Amino acid sequence: MASAEVEGDKYRSFIYGESEKNTVWRDGAPPNYDVVNKLFEEGRTQEWPVGSLEEKVQRLVKTWEMEMVHKIRPQDWKTINPDKFRFSVNGAEEITAKQIGERGGSYNVFLQTTLPPELRVFDPAQESTETSQATFTTAFPRGFAVEILQVYSGPPKIVYKFRHWGYFEGPFKGHAPTGELAQLIGMSIFTVDDENRVEKVEFFYERGDFLSDFLKGAPIDTSLAAQSSCPFLK
Repeated sequence: MASAEVEGDKYRSFIYGESEKNTVWRDGAPPNYDVVNKLFEEGRTQEWPVGSLEEKVQRLVKTWEMEMVHKIRPQDWKTINPDKFRFSVNGAEEITAKQIGERGGSYNVFLQTTLPPELRVFDPAQESTETSQATFTTAFPRGFAVEILQVYSGPPKIVYKFRHWGYFEGPFKGHAPTGELAQLIGMSIFTVDDENRVEKVEFFYERGDFLSDFLKGAPIDTSLAAQSSCPFLK
């Protein structure tokens, strides 16, 4: 699993240090997780002992998600076996790390759907990596934390239950923020090789339950937003 030697972030590896000197970062520099780490520590349901299987899985998942979001080139991801890596959601087609980037990054592949376009609260087909990240970082100004709730089996096939959550405190697709919790709970399977590099990721969850939380926000009056000096209304 991901190295326990972390500089600057106690929950994630492979952000700083000699191994990252040639990494190409999406925003030009390593990410800072201080804000979302605070959200995680305040909202987690339990604290796993350092060195436990649960803590190691949590570090692996957080590190893998960090690399998927912030490292442009798959060859810079240290958590995966780039030659074998495949990713799928709810039994849909398996895609490569390169295809994740081509399809607009993490939110777009996690929220992929077969619903007709007119029924999509969030439409990955209409979003780029930049617009999808902007949509959710605006909606979740304190970040979108992930917690491992339970681990059912260890390597080479890691099966676990997780929750992803944030507070809907910024506008989302024409809906005003409610300040309420929005969360996604599901299961995942990570298959790793002898070096604990991820070869296959499978996620299973109900995306609609998560996206419905945003519909609770009142529609924003676009004419009012155009006249307002408040950045959250624009």
